[in-house]
Amino acid sequence: MLTDTHCHLTKEFFSDIDKVIKDAKEAGVTRYISAADSILACYEMIDLSKKYEEVYITLGIHPENCFNDLEELKNILEANLGNKKLVAIGEIGLDYYYGKETKERQIEVFEYQLKLAQEYNLPVVIHSREATLDTISILSKYKLKGVIHCFSGSLETAMQYIKMGYIIGVGGVMTFKNSKIDEIIKQIPLDKIVLETDSPFLAPEPFRGKNNEPKYIKNIAEYFANLMHINYQEVEEITNKNIQEIFDI
Repeated sequence: MLTDTHCHLTKEFFSDIDKVIKDAKEAGVTRYISAADSILACYEMIDLSKKYEEVYITLGIHPENCFNDLEELKNILEANLGNKKLVAIGEIGLDYYYGKETKERQIEVFEYQLKLAQEYNLPVVIHSREATLDTISILSKYKLKGVIHCFSGSLETAMQYIKMGYIIGVGGVMTFKNSKIDEIIKQIPLDKIVLETDSPFLAPEPFRGKNNEPKYIKNIAEYFANLMHINYQEVEEITNKNIQEIFDI
């Protein structure tokens, strides 16, 4: 009864989504939240949500695609407000690792989408890379809840996000031998964490470097159970309850 709270089930990354879902089901994964990152991906997510009962979606523009048409995104969102499979606006945020030259546009697009989320009463899924201070500053302007996707910051940063109404998304990175994020995760309250794969990226050990898939959420959950000194069933129960606190699923 596991949920992969963040994956990218698009044709760009997977040639056979039927098989990806079948393999994940066999590993005990029963639900998926597949995130859009562009206008094109938004349309794909909508089709995906119609085809698969267990797939929920987020719609939004990733900072790497910040020159996508904002008005078109708004039209897509408004057309899907009655879609019960739409659970959040995402993946949105800031990424200064490669995109410092587009910083102003990224902030503009981020704020535009946060305003839509507030207007439509939807949670958000946040991407923040090398942009913690700006992310926190901007999020503090809005009364929203959501997930800080692929969290890799300090405990102090995690607690700031939690105080603002967000929970922390963790995945395969915590299994990496050279990663110290597991030491931070151990100190985050259990009721403030959800698990994600970020498929096809960041496959957990021992699959690091390979194409990630939702089925590997099982490996992430097993690692998390050992890390937090709880049993596997508790991981399922706690994380599914946390998901319900954020998303209307």
